[in-house]
Amino acid sequence: MAASATPRTGKAVAVAFSGGLDSTALLHATARAAEGTRVVALHVHHGLQPQANDWAAHCERVARECAAGFACTRLSGAPGRGDSIEAWAREGRHLALHDMAIAAGADLLLLAHHRQDQAETFLLQAMRGAGTAGLSGMPRAQWRDGLCWARPWLDRPRELIRAYAQQHALSWIEDPSNADARYARNRLRQTLWPAFPAAEAGLAQAARWAQQVEALAAEVAAEDLARLSTPERLDLVALAGLSPARASNALRAWLAPHTVAPTSLVERLLTEWQPGSTLSWPAPGGELHAYRDGLYWAAEALRPPPPAILDLRRPGLHPQPGWGGAWLVEPASRGIAADRLVQLTQRSRAGGERFQRAPASVPRSLKKASQEAGLPPWRRAGPLLFDAQERLIAVAGLGLDARAFADQDEPQLSLRWLEDSALTQSEGEGGTAA
Repeated sequence: MAASATPRTGKAVAVAFSGGLDSTALLHATARAAEGTRVVALHVHHGLQPQANDWAAHCERVARECAAGFACTRLSGAPGRGDSIEAWAREGRHLALHDMAIAAGADLLLLAHHRQDQAETFLLQAMRGAGTAGLSGMPRAQWRDGLCWARPWLDRPRELIRAYAQQHALSWIEDPSNADARYARNRLRQTLWPAFPAAEAGLAQAARWAQQVEALAAEVAAEDLARLSTPERLDLVALAGLSPARASNALRAWLAPHTVAPTSLVERLLTEWQPGSTLSWPAPGGELHAYRDGLYWAAEALRPPPPAILDLRRPGLHPQPGWGGAWLVEPASRGIAADRLVQLTQRSRAGGERFQRAPASVPRSLKKASQEAGLPPWRRAGPLLFDAQERLIAVAGLGLDARAFADQDEPQLSLRWLEDSALTQSEGEGGTAA
């Protein structure tokens, strides 16, 4: 029985090693199949059992017998009052495993989950009313933060793993908490599998079908969103033209980069919005706004940074931490003279500012100018730029004030505000603040 996955770079293979039956067999099989690749066993000391120190020592000894490296991290802190011990341990374990794998030079982390684990995950998610993403259970392989989390035995029955361990006379830890009926997964193991031993294969297969359905839904959503949206705006009129299931699927996909949207929020968005209406819905981490038949995401507003002095005379991208965007300065045939951008004051609205959209237009209040430009209310907080004489130069979302335009015979620069969501990692940085 072999661990079939191999590391992408060949530096090292890490194995999550609790010392139990499954991870002991996986470490042994991986070490045998390594063929010159360094193997390192990663143990997380949760500090929840009185035998935890002995378990760590056992794991180090077994790793040495397998000619594998060993690393151990003890979790600090404890679950808060009312918090799930399982959730606390899982979150801490995942972080510790990631950090230890990266420190060991591994880009592949093997986990010993098997078919029964997958079947249990499917059933627990179904009882919680999960959708296809939850019913899909655990993926066979997934890249996260520079590390591939792989489960090479996900389709293998546990009986086969036990037979391998017995064949090679392996020794492993029996964690007494695995018999604690307070935990839902343990109750399943104590009641379901003895009563329905054939259910494991069927439930694991159902998880594989759910994975296919989820992949298909993602493909359909990608096709729909290519027509219906930009990273900043979702066309609600076009969304309403889809079937209810397809609209819900596309909406969830558009929301995914911004927030974890509960089912109730998706249903409210699809039923409460009417063409032409202006509505807002609170969501985890921010708010959703329906404005001029488009849906927009706004992250939780932070207190605007204090006024700052900027030098924007050099073309390029000038990020503004705290404001959620950057000023983009570029050469232009119609813009502002570079020497007026040497000492600018950046601040939020104070009230009473007036903006002139074009040379022949009349200066209007920022509220009126924003309405005319179609700038949504939640994007009207600034920042604003003023020159050394406190004359308004530019407003985020509106652009240059026409009164700042240079004479035609002067070298000129344009000034444009870009939200963080519109920026890409490939764009350069520049600018200074004092």
